[in-house]
Amino acid sequence: MSEPLFKKIVIFGVGLIGGSFALALRKANAVGEVVGFGRSTATLQQAQQLGILDRIGSDPAVELGDADIVLLATPVGQMAKLMASIAPHLGAHTLVTDGGSTKGDVVAAARANLGGKIAQFIPAHPIAGAEKSGAAAAQADLYQDKKVVLTPLPENTPEAVMQVRRAWELCGANVSELTPQQHDAVFAAVSHLPHLLSFALVHDLAQRDNRDLLLSFAASGFRDFTRIAASSPEMWRDICMANREALMEELGRYMQELEGLHKALAEADADKLEEVFSEARKVRGNWTGQ
Repeated sequence: MSEPLFKKIVIFGVGLIGGSFALALRKANAVGEVVGFGRSTATLQQAQQLGILDRIGSDPAVELGDADIVLLATPVGQMAKLMASIAPHLGAHTLVTDGGSTKGDVVAAARANLGGKIAQFIPAHPIAGAEKSGAAAAQADLYQDKKVVLTPLPENTPEAVMQVRRAWELCGANVSELTPQQHDAVFAAVSHLPHLLSFALVHDLAQRDNRDLLLSFAASGFRDFTRIAASSPEMWRDICMANREALMEELGRYMQELEGLHKALAEADADKLEEVFSEARKVRGNWTGQ
């Protein structure tokens, strides 16, 4: 048997994103050993039982020197502290990537905390969420035919970017590249805003005295629109704070859109409503989601 491409990977945060990364690389016979770190011993033990990890790490100083890839798969709010703790121990050939949903803040944290090792950090964002989280939610095919966006830094060598790209491609992903700024502007519009709106609608109904009655009649439209409000509050708090500026701009635009609809209703302007709905339907119909 040939040597696996990655002899050793180390994962910080062995939940859906980190666990699925490990399982996918195992399935591709691309990794020799997977070591995990995390806040919860129970989660790490579960990840080991599920075959995600070979070992639970006890000391980054021991594990990082000979690692090929380190994946930071924690909520973005924890990354600065994590980067500061791993920086002194990274081997000369160890590459670091992440699974964070925002990139500007993660890159800023890396510049502040990785120091001279910044060239070894290749930021990434796998677009493969699920409402369930934790090691038990991990699956080997989570990234199959999903997008992963890399946002390389000027300091990264082409070889380093190619190596991280290869890892995600071995997971089955379609990899593309944006700048961190482009990434955050795009995802404020198509991901962060919809999550904010979904949480807001459920929160609005939850405040009402007749909440149970309302929810008892909610059907598939409500379910489809609010599915993402079942996502992790901690993670989405961090994402919204991290991408505040771009998200506020998108929210402002959406509020203008709502104002327009409010005006159309107030004026009983059926033609305006149909015009908006028709244009939206056409765009939605042409969109495949891939």
